Amino acid sequence: MNDGNSIDLVDPELRGLLSAFPSLSLSLDALPQIRRDGDEMWRNLAAAAGTPADKGIRVAERFVPGAPGAPAVRVLTYEPTRTRQAMPAYLHIHGGGYVLGTADSAEVANRELAATLSCFIASVDYRLAPETRAPGQVEDCYAVLKWLHGAAADLRIDRSRIAVGGESAGGGLAAALALLARDRGEIPICFQNLVYPMLDDRTAALVKTNPHTGRHLWTHESNRFGWSALLGGTPGAVGVSPYAAAARAIDLRGLPPALVTVGALDLFLEEDIDYATRLMQAGVPTELHVYPGAYHGFDLASEAKVAQAMIRDRLNALRRALKV
Repeated sequence: MNDGNSIDLVDPELRGLLSAFPSLSLSLDALPQIRRDGDEMWRNLAAAAGTPADKGIRVAERFVPGAPGAPAVRVLTYEPTRTRQAMPAYLHIHGGGYVLGTADSAEVANRELAATLSCFIASVDYRLAPETRAPGQVEDCYAVLKWLHGAAADLRIDRSRIAVGGESAGGGLAAALALLARDRGEIPICFQNLVYPMLDDRTAALVKTNPHTGRHLWTHESNRFGWSALLGGTPGAVGVSPYAAAARAIDLRGLPPALVTVGALDLFLEEDIDYATRLMQAGVPTELHVYPGAYHGFDLASEAKVAQAMIRDRLNALRRALKV
């Protein structure tokens, strides 16, 4: 009988990845060192992957105007140089529980995606919590979306084909960004790619959780810390904005089509299924995939068959949405 802590439920091809990631014990005192260690880990993983081939992709660091009163937002862009016609764009938002990570961590993946889809990618280096509370993060993302749309002619971007997406906290921010863009009515988004998104602060307030989820990489304790840092208060409180926690939105009508992908052992399993279901009920074209034996971040084990299935599903959905 599985007691909920066993690794027996994890896909055998995913077990090796767990040893590459140290267990997190997040606290305000430990956060600076954890960030430094995380940056070094991502550099090492990128080095192990080898120097990415050029593939006709120009990588640049840019700084775009932030929201009124906010600093400029750092953005890493990936631009296909061999494309002469207007191309689609993908605004990418990195993960890290709202407290960790940088845009640099996804360079290899974003370079590859830009080449595969012949699309312009802008990866947002949004401000982290707790130094910046919500809605600072989503406002940083909106500033980049506004820049993409406004500079479309110079960047050779087709304004009708701008998608947003991200992983974990980045997926949560992508969902919040879609809500914010809908409500402001300034910039159309054609698609939202939500990869095991961190959507609902109320999950962090639960006393009892699914015994099989949240045992690996991102735990209930880490989740509570991340949400507390972002909100500046206790998760699950009354009145949390949907621009901080997208699952708090009451009306999901009029949002762009969505892809929601999550592992069956991920702490976010229930909140992601619930959000995808609510999108469907609101008339939003939505594709939902749940991957067996998979924990949070499992697609980093890119050689595993279940990870390849997820990567393929995401790529196919983006191809359809961006019409490439």
